[in-house]
Amino acid sequence: MKMHLKLKQLVWISIALFGTGLDQNQAEDLPVVSPTEVGMSADKLVKVETIVNDLIAKKRLAGASVMVARKGQVCFFETYGKMDVERDKEMQKDTIFRIYSMSKAITTAAVMQLIEQGKISPDDPIGKYIPELKAMTVFREEGIKPAKNPITVAQLMTHTAGLVYGAAGEYGKLVKKEDAINRDNTLQKMTQKMGQTPLMYEPGTDWVYGTSIDVLGRLIEVVSKQPFDKYLQDNIFTPLDMSDTGFFVPKEKQARFSANYKPGGELIDDPATSRYLKKPNLLSGGGGLVGTISDYMKFLIALRNGGQLNGKRILKPETIKLMTQNHVPKEVGWIKFGKSVRDGVGFGYGFSVCVEPSQFDSARKVGDYGWGGAASTHYWSSPKDDLIVVTMEQTMPFSFLLETALKPVISEAVEK
Repeated sequence: MKMHLKLKQLVWISIALFGTGLDQNQAEDLPVVSPTEVGMSADKLVKVETIVNDLIAKKRLAGASVMVARKGQVCFFETYGKMDVERDKEMQKDTIFRIYSMSKAITTAAVMQLIEQGKISPDDPIGKYIPELKAMTVFREEGIKPAKNPITVAQLMTHTAGLVYGAAGEYGKLVKKEDAINRDNTLQKMTQKMGQTPLMYEPGTDWVYGTSIDVLGRLIEVVSKQPFDKYLQDNIFTPLDMSDTGFFVPKEKQARFSANYKPGGELIDDPATSRYLKKPNLLSGGGGLVGTISDYMKFLIALRNGGQLNGKRILKPETIKLMTQNHVPKEVGWIKFGKSVRDGVGFGYGFSVCVEPSQFDSARKVGDYGWGGAASTHYWSSPKDDLIVVTMEQTMPFSFLLETALKPVISEAVEK
């Protein structure tokens, strides 16, 4: 291992001196440079290999892909382990992953486009566009009561609307009974079912992660008068050349689709028989997309660039600034999952935002924004360091393991 590591360091040093050594197509038309060209330490980035391979050896994950961009240019892109253990297939740079909740930022960006166009406002009640969500009720211990205030578009974007994935007790039974987030439902049927289910809390009074972003998919359909998937294709995926991102894996791309595992290696979802091989009825903007690491980096670099990539603009700079601010009301506090509070972390329009130094994540800097997906995919963007990192794996249940292991090392590699 030591000799291999030294060899790797020499490779990166030669890259720093003589060029990247990466074919432009390997990053799918993303700008690619050596680490030193953008003020990163090649020696420190080499440590990523040791960390990821150690986790693979311990069977904490089957394989992973890691991409780092600095100053809007990719300076590190490596793959490790297997994308499909059963078929002995190595992880590839164009492997397609289930990105689950990393779909949320893309959906929210689409809503922000409609806001820019003046077709909707963050303060609009959602019932203005989706009548079945106009007169909502709220679950209380003393019984189900009418909501005092309507759900707004902003509350949907920030998970403060009262819509949740699930819960314990009697309320949880009500949510489960309606089964709104079901791949067999259309978005319209989904919102109809949500309208029949009480909210967990009064809109705007709490933060609970949930199904709000899926409602935004229906909002986009209604306002744009286009199917949700077509809107995303025309307005985000095509302009940014995100050619492998969508709600299912077409036949011609199935050989690039990764398997999904539990820690330890138990297969959860076989790419040869996966439900993702067929277009679902429910186009889930909250968690239904698949895509490559390069596609997602294109989206994040576009945000870093003030809303444009390669001359194609999807959003205005002032919109990006709005998206990356905390919009959770002060009285609600920091975001949380059950009793686990992420101190110092709020939520913007599409992702979490670090508001102040946090014990939850000591490597996080004020202004950092990001999120992850249920199969332990992660991304974070640090405006202060002009740094973007995307890590892809397919391990469930969700774990911070890879992000936590890599973030300090990659952050320390920033030199100037």
